Amino acid sequence: MYKKALQQLKFGFALLLLIVVIGTGGYSLLEGWNLLDSFYMTIITISTTGYKEVSPLSEAGRLFTVFLIVAGVTVLAYTGGKVAQLFVETQVFRRRRMSKKLEELSNHYIVCGYGRMGRSIAEGLLNSNVPFVVIENDPRKIEMLLERGLLFVNGDATNDDILIVAGVKRAKGLVAVIRTDAENVFATLSAKELNPGIFVVARAVDDGTESKLRKAGANRVVLPYELGGNRMVQLLLRPGVIDFIETVAKNSKVDISLEEIYVSETSSLIGMTLLDSPIRKQLNIIIVGIAREDGEFIYNPKSTSVINKGDRLIAIGEADNLLKLAGLCK
Repeated sequence: MYKKALQQLKFGFALLLLIVVIGTGGYSLLEGWNLLDSFYMTIITISTTGYKEVSPLSEAGRLFTVFLIVAGVTVLAYTGGKVAQLFVETQVFRRRRMSKKLEELSNHYIVCGYGRMGRSIAEGLLNSNVPFVVIENDPRKIEMLLERGLLFVNGDATNDDILIVAGVKRAKGLVAVIRTDAENVFATLSAKELNPGIFVVARAVDDGTESKLRKAGANRVVLPYELGGNRMVQLLLRPGVIDFIETVAKNSKVDISLEEIYVSETSSLIGMTLLDSPIRKQLNIIIVGIAREDGEFIYNPKSTSVINKGDRLIAIGEADNLLKLAGLCK
C-alpha cells in the first residue's frame, strides 16, 4: 500500500506539471502572450486565486480557462489527497515495521528514558552492535529517536503493558534512567515482576534511593555524582590507567577489548584449567578475573584455576579472539 500510494503521488505531480505546461503553451498560442505571462496566468487559474487576467481574454481563451480550472482543481484535489494518504500510510507503515522488529527482538536490552544519560547509553549500545529498544514518552525526544533511526516504544516505562511491548520478558537487561528516582524504582519493580531473570541497572540521584532500588530488584545501582567524583579523583591520581581503560573500553579503532564472557553448562572449557585451555596459548587472551556463580571473585587467577559452569570470565584481548572465546564458552 505504501509503495502504491507513493507511485500515485508521483503520478499526481506529473499530471500537475503536464497541466502547467499545457496551460502555459495554450495561453501563449491562443492569446499571443509571452511565456512568463502565460505561466503566471496558468498558476493563478489552476490555484483559483482569483487575480485579474493579464489581458482581456478572447472567447477561445475563456473556454480554455474553464477547462484549465476544472482540470487543475481536479488534479490538485487528487494530488493533495495522495499527499495526505501517503502521510498516514507512512505513519502506519513505520508503526508496523517497528512492531515487527519489536516482536523479533530477543536477548536484547531496554533503555528506559532518553535524556542525556539515556542518549549516552543508547550510543554505547549502538557502537557495541547489540540489540536494544528505548522507552520514552516525551514528544521532543521521540523526534530525536526518529532522526537517529533507533528502535523505540512511545510510552511510560513504569507501565507493564509498555514494558511487555518492549519485549521485557525476552530481554537480557534493562537500564532505568528516567527523570525521577520514583519512576526508576517503579520501572525496576515492574521489570523484575515480569522477568525475574532480567539484569537491571538503575540510576539513583538521591543517596536514600539506592536501598529502595535494590529492594525493588536492581542488580546494580549507579549514583552519578558519586561515580563522577570517584572518576575525577582517579583522573587526578592515575590518568594513565584511566586513559588505558577508556581506550580499551571505548575506542573502536583499537582492536583490543575488555569483555565479560559467561561460561554456559554446555561449554567445552568446563573442568579445564586456564593453563590447559586454549585461552592463552591459542587465542592470546588474558583472564584478569573470574566471577564464580556463588559470588566469589578471583582477581588475576592462577594458571591452575579451573573453569566452572556459570563462571563469568573477565577477559582482555583482540576482538576477534574474544568472539572465538565466547563461542567456546557457549
